[in-house]
Amino acid sequence: MRVPRMITAAVAGVALLAPAAACSSDEPAAPAGNAQGSGAEPSATPTPEPEPTHPFTGMPGAARRPVVAVKIENTGAGKPQLGLKSADVVYVEQVEAGLTRLMAIFSSKLPAKVGPVRSARISDLHIVPQFGRPAFAYSGAQTKMLPFIAEAPLFDVSDSRQPGAYFRQPGRFAPYNLFAETRRLLAGAPKASKAKDIGFTFGDAPEGGVPRKTYTVRYPAARFGFVWSQAAEKWLIWQDGKKNMAAEGGQLGAPTIVVQYTRTERSQFHDKNQSYTPLVHTTGKGRAVVLRDGRAFKARWSRPSEKQGTVFTTEAGDPMNFAPGQVWVVLASAKPVIP
Repeated sequence: MRVPRMITAAVAGVALLAPAAACSSDEPAAPAGNAQGSGAEPSATPTPEPEPTHPFTGMPGAARRPVVAVKIENTGAGKPQLGLKSADVVYVEQVEAGLTRLMAIFSSKLPAKVGPVRSARISDLHIVPQFGRPAFAYSGAQTKMLPFIAEAPLFDVSDSRQPGAYFRQPGRFAPYNLFAETRRLLAGAPKASKAKDIGFTFGDAPEGGVPRKTYTVRYPAARFGFVWSQAAEKWLIWQDGKKNMAAEGGQLGAPTIVVQYTRTERSQFHDKNQSYTPLVHTTGKGRAVVLRDGRAFKARWSRPSEKQGTVFTTEAGDPMNFAPGQVWVVLASAKPVIP
């Protein structure tokens, strides 16, 4: 506390002034700290600078490392997935036949291995530009899409471009056994962009929100359930009625789940079964539901261009802060309903 120091200084000042008054009749005593005094007044303690936080997670850490985006299988045949626990951001995208696939963004933490790595989709190319020019890991793509990948702002570290970074995991069957070593992926993209602001804000939750223990997002052929765990302080993830487990152990989950409702339409691409590839529009504006701290918040999202990040706000226009930690962005096409 500073009070005792101030009292001590005052007492010392009185002690100094007493002899001065005894030796002089009319001359006022010089106050302590002026040109005739013994020193300046003690300065105020400077306010410490807040510790830098990571733009993807809001967690402490000033380091800005390169960004790696990895396409990961998300059906039962490819589970449990490896490396997702270390991702900063995980995007859930709709693909053919109403199924989903993940794109995991790594920067602040880099797992040794990640997978199963699967093929790219056109929606990926509309998401990655906000990260600058990241390393993009995938395994194959439709032939008609290859020119689009070549023109996209990314470093192609697919299994055809960087084969030494990939391996087949024993005990799994193709095509769900292809995994990648992340450091070798980055070795193939030495100039990959480092993490920067992508529009996310972190901090205390805004006022309002609706208490929720569960929240469900449905796709034509997939269903996600997010269940709040007070003990774990995160939303545990279920898919198609089963716990979404990690190969490292434990159930996948995140402190913040963002359900971003977007316009989804048929693209020019399709798979070998003639199922069309959805194109998820992640630029523009729309509605969202943000799950954090056991509550659901109605929100708005805005992304003016592909090179810019996505800003989330409350319905009143204030920043929609996320809870620090991993963020899952679930790109859905249905309208949000909060009772």
